[in-house]
Amino acid sequence: MKYYYFTLISLSFLFSCSQNRPRKEGETINIYYDKAFDFRETKSFDSAFRYFSKAKDLFSQQKDSLGIAKCLTNMALISIDKGDYFGGQEFSLEALNYFNVNEKKQFVYLESNLHELALASFHLKNYDQAIKYYNLSLKYAPDSISTLTTRNNIANAYKNKKEYAKALAIYQYVLRQKIISPKIYAMTLTNLASAKWEQNEKYNAVPELLKALQIRKRENDTWGQNSSYSHLADYYFKNRPDSAHFYATQMYHIAQKIKSPDNQIEALQKLIKLSPDEKTKYFYRVYEKLNDSIQTARSTAKNQFALIRYETEKSKADNLVLQKDNEGKRYQIIILIIGIFLLIIVGILWYKKRKQRLALEAENTIRENKLKTSQKVHDVVANGLYKIMSKLDNQETLKNNPVINEIEELYEQSRDLSYEKPRSKNHHFHEKISDLLKSFASENTRVILVGNSIQLWEKVSEQAKEEIQHILQELMVNMSKHSQASDVVIRFEQAQQKINISYTDNGIGISGGVQPNNGLTNTGTRIEAIGGTITFDTKVEKGLKIQISFSVS
Repeated sequence: MKYYYFTLISLSFLFSCSQNRPRKEGETINIYYDKAFDFRETKSFDSAFRYFSKAKDLFSQQKDSLGIAKCLTNMALISIDKGDYFGGQEFSLEALNYFNVNEKKQFVYLESNLHELALASFHLKNYDQAIKYYNLSLKYAPDSISTLTTRNNIANAYKNKKEYAKALAIYQYVLRQKIISPKIYAMTLTNLASAKWEQNEKYNAVPELLKALQIRKRENDTWGQNSSYSHLADYYFKNRPDSAHFYATQMYHIAQKIKSPDNQIEALQKLIKLSPDEKTKYFYRVYEKLNDSIQTARSTAKNQFALIRYETEKSKADNLVLQKDNEGKRYQIIILIIGIFLLIIVGILWYKKRKQRLALEAENTIRENKLKTSQKVHDVVANGLYKIMSKLDNQETLKNNPVINEIEELYEQSRDLSYEKPRSKNHHFHEKISDLLKSFASENTRVILVGNSIQLWEKVSEQAKEEIQHILQELMVNMSKHSQASDVVIRFEQAQQKINISYTDNGIGISGGVQPNNGLTNTGTRIEAIGGTITFDTKVEKGLKIQISFSVS
């Protein structure tokens, strides 16, 4: 369930931003920033994201650090809300570089940004990191509502870690506060009862859960009611399935009312387990359709946000070229000299990169030949020598003959040749991958990497790293030779225990699909060796999309 307490600070941040939109004296004028808010208020989040990105670039030109930070925080908020937790983390971390921690007027934005970082970490089940950022945000909390809500979130992280003593202590602290709103009181009481029940299954959480529900009904807190119905359905699930079914039904109705797909999904999961057979089939069909719709929407949003970022960067580059062209008429001779000089440099770099690629291809060929040769050495030479040794050992007259010792020494040497040296760990594999992929960039082709961090590769086996390196190299070699692409985007992300790599280019694609004699088909053998999958999408309107997925360990 998307717990509604997470939304309190984020929504208060959005509201405060909207309320503060009338321009203050000395405030930087940025039409893109205002436009972004207009789109966000109409829930056109793709357009809002695009204009926040444009506003960030304009604030950068105006040297307005706070403006940049606010744009990045809003981009993080939109990304996280749409399920792109890694992208949201990137924006929030970047925003921290632009805040002034000594400026009190920036505290409300700084707190919201830290809250988004914590929220993304919570969704990624990194509870220790979530607690760290929630605690940092407390330093900048503007009021008691923000403080108490954040403490609830910290307690929830401890509860998910099953550190119930710490969680209960925080819930009880919040409930003891004199100035506390009914909504926060009901939320805290619900969380407290849930934690006690999780700690001890015999604990009767119903009185507290029903008390919180009554408060939420009185306050017309529909998101809170949704949470109460969920907890009550969970509590009654084993012992009183009829009551659990009632509360799951109530949850489903109110989730539809608040238009929360995630909560509808959770309610449907409960109803599928609790309903009679004829109803189960109906709920399952509704669940399947809604779940597919959510996953498609989130996948589309992630790709759309990534494309917006890349289009923005491309637009900036095109504008710079246009400016140079307008000024170039007065400096034709200088530009000609510079152009020749750049061509020489590009030629040298191209030659070096081409040499490097050829060397890598040759190295792969040599290694494969060595492996085949070593196998033949083991199967033919070593085994043959061992057979001769066995025969000679059975002849008494030859047992102490020096020739046998020489044959045995040759056997040991030939056997050693058939074993590869153990792979040494590469602690900077992300840099190796970055260097490899960036080596294919040129004046006509941009190579953009997203998510290639040191943490991503920490738990990946050395065999998987080696195979993935060769697969990516093969894709880039194919791109360089055939695709005619000007933009290549490679995105890395971890989802639970799998790493997903998305390759996208805007080239000519592969007409007719991947052919058996195509070099790309070699990647299939490599990805199978590490239990992964690779999918070539050749039906896109333009370019090529490839999805690679494999287990972390």
